[in-house]
Amino acid sequence: MITLSTPFEQALEAVERLPVSDQSALVEIIRQRLLEQRRAEMALNAREARQAFREGARSSAGARSSAGAQYGTVDDLRRDLLDEACG
Repeated sequence: MITLSTPFEQALEAVERLPVSDQSALVEIIRQRLLEQRRAEMALNAREARQAFREGARSSAGARSSAGAQYGTVDDLRRDLLDEACG
């Protein structure tokens, strides 16, 4: 019987055939790439947050905004989070 394996399983099998030193190097390369991807995601999130803040600041001039960035106290944030979780 032929077993069809997934690309993930095939990758694992290929890695297992490598010498231990190459496996370690591969792990480090993957770790670094994941870190870079996460940094890129964080940078994008920061840009989007700054844009939302600028748009919210223009539209609300100090009042809480219903779209984009919101303004308020920690208690306002807690209340909003509880409303989202419960409603």
